[in-house]
Amino acid sequence: MDLRPALLAEAAATAPDATSKNAAAVHAAKAVVADGIDKTYPDGTHALQPVHLEVTEGEFVTLLGPSGCGKSTLLKMVAGLLEMDGGTLRLWGAPPAELKASGRRLAFVFQSPTLMPWADVRANVRLPLELAGVAAAEADRRVDEALALVGLSKFASALPNMLSGGMQMRASIARSLVVHPQLLLMDEPFGALDEFTRHKLDSELLELWRSQGLTVIFVTHSISEAVFLSQRVVMMAARPGRITDDVVIDEPYPRTREFLVTARFAAYAKRLQDSLHRASGGHGLADDEAGDEISGATAVAAAQGAGA
Repeated sequence: MDLRPALLAEAAATAPDATSKNAAAVHAAKAVVADGIDKTYPDGTHALQPVHLEVTEGEFVTLLGPSGCGKSTLLKMVAGLLEMDGGTLRLWGAPPAELKASGRRLAFVFQSPTLMPWADVRANVRLPLELAGVAAAEADRRVDEALALVGLSKFASALPNMLSGGMQMRASIARSLVVHPQLLLMDEPFGALDEFTRHKLDSELLELWRSQGLTVIFVTHSISEAVFLSQRVVMMAARPGRITDDVVIDEPYPRTREFLVTARFAAYAKRLQDSLHRASGGHGLADDEAGDEISGATAVAAAQGAGA
């Protein structure tokens, strides 16, 4: 598979030229305001009807919904990787084309790591900086910093095929962090990983979000992942894609594995399960399927507790 288009798209989105309490975020700036943006593809597919979404600076917001509901379409339009057919988009109050002038940056993490298989981890992480013409010494410093943040400093010389799936995603996240973004857009980055690895990376992501002061918009199909990570979960429905619900997860950070086995976690999960069922026209996750997912998250918490 030719990875160059995806790599160039990610580099364009991430190029440098390009807490815990929800109430505290109310007075912060609006990082993203999407007003009436919509998308119809050339084949006539109405991927997204006019939607309105606001994300406050420093928030962690998750887009959740069934396949085909426009989650990735919406995320890519925010990133500038996909043109809107209508509506307006503002990033920190300005059109996306003016983001460079504001001194702010965004980064996009794709569903798959999209690493260059012939290049080591350091070269992969360095790519956006090379494309942007960042001086070698500064690029070296930023790469070292990003690798340390994701725990890959000892694997800087490794090729992608020498890494586990989780480590490959860490490399992809490092490549986004290397540009020092304020807005991090993540399109189901952990969807292909096993439950144990996913939960570990979810915890690491929350630490990065808090330590780096990021604004995060995260796409997932997983109810338990959405509850664990988010301050808000935005539910979307399909055909056409639209926003149907906006659920606040009013729980403190840091969120540990113990949160997964609380009654409050189960209540949030049930709330989202019901919302997803409505968004899917009554054909969303069945009760037993949603219960299996929640039980899986509980099993992860119990197993990690036993090994702690």
